[in-house]
Amino acid sequence: MPDSLIVTPSEGQIPDTAEQISRLLHEASETHHRVFRIVDGADDDWASWYAQWLIDLSELPDLLGTKPVRSELIYLLVSLDKQHTAEDPGEPWEPYYARRIPSHFRTSGG
Repeated sequence: MPDSLIVTPSEGQIPDTAEQISRLLHEASETHHRVFRIVDGADDDWASWYAQWLIDLSELPDLLGTKPVRSELIYLLVSLDKQHTAEDPGEPWEPYYARRIPSHFRTSGG
């Protein structure tokens, strides 16, 4: 992984892994929007596309130390979307999801 993707955490910053996952989520978002450009990014089944991309075409499994089951990641992404919308935490969705994804797969046993 290029050094530019590695961020040293300091007080108030999210940890390295969460920062890297946040960047992957942002990259997935940009890629998804390009793929679905003809409909301006609209995709009712977006979580399936994201899960497939994150598992098969990104470093997410390496960052988590496990290859997530696609259906579990889809469920988690949809759940996080609902939580983020309901909580309206005042931060972008990527870091919000990125802090929760690793803890989910740690507690679920991978």
